[in-house]
Amino acid sequence: MTQPIQSDSLKSNNVIDKAGSVRSGEELDLSRLDPWLKTQMSDISSQPVVHQYSGGASNWTYCLQYPEKELILRRAPSGTKAKGAHDMGREYRLQQALKPVYSYVPAMLAYSDDERLIGSEFYVMEKLTGVIPRKNLPRGVQLNKAQTQHLCRNALDSLIELHQVDYKSANLQHLGKGTGYTQRQIEGWTTRYSKAKTWNVPSANYVMDWLKANIPAEEHICITHNDFRFDNLVLQADDPTHIIGVLDWELATLGDPLMDIGNSLAYWVDAGDDPIAQGTRRQPTHLDGMFTRAEVIEYYLDKTGYKVDDFTFYEVYGLFRLAAIAQQIYYRYHHKQTNNPAFKHIWFFVHYLLWRCKKSIKKARV
Repeated sequence: MTQPIQSDSLKSNNVIDKAGSVRSGEELDLSRLDPWLKTQMSDISSQPVVHQYSGGASNWTYCLQYPEKELILRRAPSGTKAKGAHDMGREYRLQQALKPVYSYVPAMLAYSDDERLIGSEFYVMEKLTGVIPRKNLPRGVQLNKAQTQHLCRNALDSLIELHQVDYKSANLQHLGKGTGYTQRQIEGWTTRYSKAKTWNVPSANYVMDWLKANIPAEEHICITHNDFRFDNLVLQADDPTHIIGVLDWELATLGDPLMDIGNSLAYWVDAGDDPIAQGTRRQPTHLDGMFTRAEVIEYYLDKTGYKVDDFTFYEVYGLFRLAAIAQQIYYRYHHKQTNNPAFKHIWFFVHYLLWRCKKSIKKARV
């Protein structure tokens, strides 16, 4: 059994995830927002102190600190958006419906589609206070190998628990179309990549054609998160092996669980991966005790009973999908729809991901 973590530093505020300064051009208009929030919640007073979380590659996320409590606000970014992307209403309703059957979802508090308030539709939810394992664990959180293994298993088990939710009994059939998901995803991400292509990235025709030709005959349908990473988990502050929340449900739907694993593996950087992968790592999957990608697949298939002879399709899909997401972000930067300097060199990452796709395809053909 994993030993409990005993450390005074874990009980301090030093390891609790905190937002930073609001980026220039992404400020909230409190003169409109604050009065509206007070019509929705009677237990807040004064004006909030506003901070912004640093990710910001997709939806913008803010922490509103009132004297009584902290709130999290999510809104769409400015600029041209892909059809169906950044749908705050859908994200709000999905989590609201899922909360009763999946306890890791934060409580939803308010939603508005009135863009006059802050320039975009948005929603507000409870703040889950804890540790978020980003590129590295916060200073002061030290896990030994056994504890890291325990965290890794807990993370995968929380995803498996989501995949095993009986969405029909929970009346959640409206979350997605279900059957035909795999083909829709390949067609959809192919279209999105092609529309977002800029002069400095590959056509990706080789990868897109291979995915279309290798869609598995069998698919399983369940609730999928589609952005399941360690930096979308909230860990208990005094025991960071225990997960108290799963965040960022923008892409969740009724889909195939093996494709959900493929999505997660695209972000999963093993300790022995190449320098480019290490340089783009955004979660602590390199730690001693973390599973490798191969071990993630083995663990998931063993726990769920799914039979897959070759996981290459799902891995390549995950990498290509991430390339398309990255390219959509770069497209916004390239066309001056955002000035976030973190996006300036994402085009290079797109090259790298497509190279990884080709490498996996060629390896599977040997």
